[in-house]
Amino acid sequence: MTKAFLTGVALGALLLAPAAASAAPPGETIFADNCAACHQASGKGVPGAFPALAGNKFVLGAPAPVISTILNGRGGMPAFKSELTDLQLAQVTSYIRSGWGNKAAVVTPAQVIGVRNSTQAMAEQRGLQAH
Repeated sequence: MTKAFLTGVALGALLLAPAAASAAPPGETIFADNCAACHQASGKGVPGAFPALAGNKFVLGAPAPVISTILNGRGGMPAFKSELTDLQLAQVTSYIRSGWGNKAAVVTPAQVIGVRNSTQAMAEQRGLQAH
């Protein structure tokens, strides 16, 4: 290997390093792509239309209702159960619970799977009871 080749490889690594180091956390990117239009990048929402997530007691409370809301939607909010993977749902829920000064525990894909399975089972049971 020539010195020029090694210098080029090293320079390339240096140029790529800042981009990787400054990349947004996965949950932040998912939030920006799916949620920020309504809840705003600041997490402050739009008064009277879309609730603030920053400092929101619901968001900071037990994770299961938050996960369920993101999975199934609520009050005009779309459902993301078919749009995002369990990992993506865990990442965005964790971001919402820890962004903008929020201090709540992270959410794991296993928690998302548990809520997904329980809400699906409840929906199926309701469907059986309606017949």
